Amino acid sequence: MIRFCALLTLLCSLAFPLRAEAPLTVFAAASLRGALEEIAAAFPVPLVLAYGGSGTMARQVAAGAPADVVLLANTDWMDWLADQGIIAAEEAQIIAHNHLVLIAPRGTTKLSHPADLPAQLGPTGRLAMGQRDAVPAGSYARDWLTHEGLWEGLQSKLAETDNVRAALALVARGDTPFGVVYASDAHAEADVQVVYKVPADTHAPITYPAAALTPAGTDLLAFLTTEQAQAILEDHGFVRADHGS
Repeated sequence: MIRFCALLTLLCSLAFPLRAEAPLTVFAAASLRGALEEIAAAFPVPLVLAYGGSGTMARQVAAGAPADVVLLANTDWMDWLADQGIIAAEEAQIIAHNHLVLIAPRGTTKLSHPADLPAQLGPTGRLAMGQRDAVPAGSYARDWLTHEGLWEGLQSKLAETDNVRAALALVARGDTPFGVVYASDAHAEADVQVVYKVPADTHAPITYPAAALTPAGTDLLAFLTTEQAQAILEDHGFVRADHGS
């Protein structure tokens, strides 16, 4: 009888396996692609990752999209979420920083000074960058170009994209001769090289705030600041949260 009960228990466990833990949905800035996949592999709960420009991700969250965690590429969009009544955005944590760089296809000569950029673009060349009003990398790029006195003259030569990884792809394919992206993006693409490092004091600080939108998301938010997650981010070209931008 005992043996029969044990067999019955085993058969029931096979027919009705224990329910797997529900995955967490993460809305993230496109520049986190790669690093976030590796973090997901190290996190004990499965993650469903959705990427896009920070403005797009923030608007989707504000419209009620079901996300457990949102990670953006600047504090302005997180502040905007707080203004829309997303209370969790008020308690966002910085999980990383980044640097802005000018890139070109591999093998291109480095740019000695930003003032040389218009001449290097020539009459038909385009400068790839994120859309200035929706993509943080585009906003930072506008700040830098304005600081250098180049913004007005280059506006007709821009190839603006929905997210920074799309700008990276334009340069990697050779569709544009130059692009402005994050250092972590350049780190992720073998077909481009950094030809100019943008000084940090020419644009707003590049920070990555993250907010847990549901109770289930709080564990992931805590994990993002652990040594393990911070090391992964650093390996992908980001700057650790406690090191500044």
